[in-house]
This record gives sequence, structure tokens and C-alpha cells, in this order.
Amino acid sequence: MRGLAHVLLSRTGLDIADDGSVERAFDRYQPWAAINAAGYVRVEDAEREPDRCFRENAEGPARLARACARHGVAMVTFSSDLVFDGRRDVPYVEDDAVAPLNVYGRSKARGEAMVLDRHPDALVVRTSAFFGPWDEYNFVCALLRSLRAGLPFDAASDVVVSPTYVPDLVHACLDLLIDGEGGIWHLSNADAVAWSELAHRAARAARVDPRGVRARMSRELGWLAPRPPYSALGSHRGGCMPGLDDALRRCLAEGVGLRAPPAGG
Repeated sequence: MRGLAHVLLSRTGLDIADDGSVERAFDRYQPWAAINAAGYVRVEDAEREPDRCFRENAEGPARLARACARHGVAMVTFSSDLVFDGRRDVPYVEDDAVAPLNVYGRSKARGEAMVLDRHPDALVVRTSAFFGPWDEYNFVCALLRSLRAGLPFDAASDVVVSPTYVPDLVHACLDLLIDGEGGIWHLSNADAVAWSELAHRAARAARVDPRGVRARMSRELGWLAPRPPYSALGSHRGGCMPGLDDALRRCLAEGVGLRAPPAGG
């Protein structure tokens, strides 16, 4: 949409944790920038598969960063709010100390450090709680699918996050990349809400009855991986993202899968 020439590589086309695979991709495509959207994202499974999680989230980005530095290529990679322990009640900013509680968070914290050690000019984006119009598995889509089917939807009332609308994140990352920014940035849609509050706000935005949302304590949800009770993201580097309610409105306007079906359809 922005007219940037690009090549999208799958895991079969580029294994970021394999030096040979990385070098072949660089030789073939001669990029001016590499955006690493790969990673191990299953927070629960990471507790059972720590080696694989660290390979994808720490070793792989570090190898890619080393290659980018060697070739003079800009780099963007992504981290998480789960690098924090949640022992505060105000949004975390970029220079706050990390103290992850679970394997996934530890892998992301390690990845941040390794990337910036090998490529100090890399752009490392911490973000959280994705939602968007094209991914049927994200929280907002799953919520609306359940409520429209007349099913209850459980959401944690004691875990506070900063939801992030994926198209806004993409635009902000590309702006920062093109502007030559580096280091750690926090990017989210400028709000701090419990998962249950996000569910209610999304339902209201979609004009869906929110009474099926069941607020639950996180201990009732059977999570294996511990979560920080508060991991909202703030920034001392600048605000690049619109507000959450505006993002929800635009998400619902864009996403065919999120809109209610036509009457009689």
C-alpha cells in the first residue's frame, strides 16, 4: 500500500537461525532493510519447548542482526510487553528494567540484548495484545465470533495490557525505519485495559451485546505460563499510534470477518 518494494519470505525461504540461509537471502535480494516478523509466539507452549522458543526468539534474530550489521542493512525486530514483571501500576517505558516471568518473556528479553549487541542501530519494537481485521484467531475476532454465536467468552479481569492494532503498528514501524530510528521503542494504541475491559469495548464498538463476556481472575483460566498483572506500554520517545477506541472502530470497518452478517444472510 505504501509502494515500498519488498519480498516476503516464509520460514521455508529464510531460516533466520541458520547463517547459510540468511547469507543466501542477502546475496539474492540485496536488501536495504530486513523486517523480522518471524518468531515463536505460543506463550503457553514455550514453557514446554524452551529450546525451540529461544532458537526462534533470541538466536535467530541475533544471527539476522549480525548479518545486517555486516552488510550495512537496517533491521527491525519485535519484542513484547512480557519482558516485564508487572510489579508497577504505571505504563512501562523503554528504559525500564526487564524482569520476565515466563519462558517466552525471557526469550524476548534475551533476543533484545543479543540483537542490539550485534547491531546497535537496529530498531527493536516492544508491542502487545495484537488485534486486526484479517487474522481470525486474534482476541477481538474470537470474542465477536463467540458472542454472535450466543456463547460465553472468558477474559481476564486482573491482567492489564496495551492492545495494538496491527495496521497502525505496521505504519509506525515503517515510519521509524524510513526515518532511520533505532534502539528500543514501545508501540501500542495508547491505552491500558484489562482483557475483560477490551472485550466490553470491542463488543460495544461492534454493536454486539457484551453480556456474554465473563470477567475471570487469571488463575481461573488455566494458564501455564505466569503473566505480569500489569504490562501496559508507555514511551518517553514519542507517541506514534492513535487511541484504542479509534483503532477498534477502524478495525471493525475494515474486517469483513468482524462485521455482523447481513440480515437474512
